[in-house]
Amino acid sequence: MKRQDVSVPWGRSPALCEADQTALIDLYVRGTPENTLRAYERDLLYITRWREVVFGAGPDWPEREEVALRFILDHSRDLGAADPADTARIAAETLIDAGLRKSLACPAPATLDRRIASWRAFHRMKNLPSPFEAPMLRQARSKARRAAARPRAPKSARPIVRETLEQMLETCGPDLRGLRDRAILMLGWASGGRRRSELSGLQRADLSLEAFEAKGLVWIHLLQTKTTRPDATPRLVLKGRAASAVAVWIDTAEISDGPLFRPISKSGRPLPRRLSPDGIYQIVKRRLKLAGLPEDQASPHGLRSGFLTQAALDGAPIQAAMRLSLHRSMAQAQRYYDDVDITENPAADLLE
Repeated sequence: MKRQDVSVPWGRSPALCEADQTALIDLYVRGTPENTLRAYERDLLYITRWREVVFGAGPDWPEREEVALRFILDHSRDLGAADPADTARIAAETLIDAGLRKSLACPAPATLDRRIASWRAFHRMKNLPSPFEAPMLRQARSKARRAAARPRAPKSARPIVRETLEQMLETCGPDLRGLRDRAILMLGWASGGRRRSELSGLQRADLSLEAFEAKGLVWIHLLQTKTTRPDATPRLVLKGRAASAVAVWIDTAEISDGPLFRPISKSGRPLPRRLSPDGIYQIVKRRLKLAGLPEDQASPHGLRSGFLTQAALDGAPIQAAMRLSLHRSMAQAQRYYDDVDITENPAADLLE
């Protein structure tokens, strides 16, 4: 089954006329972040393929409780040691072949939770009750989460702290590609550790250079982030070297409107389309390699974790760092500070 064969099951109600139904679907699409839409499509493909193998048909609306329970049970154990004839293992191998699952190992609790959350969302779109609200299934999900608990894997092998960032910046030459990569790295790091989707989605109109000449400031307005709504995302500020790097890129590449960061053609000219999130990933890997560092040392998320780690190393208050990183959870941001603080804890030196 190809990706385009299945679309998100937007709700269809017999009580709505065709015009209202079309307007409702359009509202869903416009009101749902792009990354969430992609996750919905992939999760629906996964659920559909799993159900076809295990039950011989695609999803029912509303889904039966026994099917939802089987989904939880099949995704709460390691299938590597399961009998080759086990239906759960056969389904998992089918999903692996389709590129929808990585291995026969028990999926991480967060992965199972996300797929169930998508399945529940599909029911809400159709104005139908979700089987996952049943007490037995809620309890099963809770037990599955505890049984599969594991240490959280970092999104980036190492944070890109200031020293690493400087090494990467030294590889950025004066050509357009170098100017673009320098601007991406400095904006991505110094504005609070931006996600690659946020960097990729920036438009020229999202940046204001009105205060650059007088104060050396560039103001950034993110339309939306993973943790904020379009109407609740505060302005961010760039100053100093980072502001200058962005201003030089805009001026040299003559970016007057449209996407801020763009692919560079073979002839060295910026293309009109936006640089994709994968393009941001490739830039980080390339600059690490050119700096003589392992390519797998960090991912684009290293810019985000590196910003917070450096803030902790420099003694910046966590509340100040969070105003730029836009972390919604103090506990989540505190993890980066904890990694630094524990090395300075005098209790760790008792034997010394």
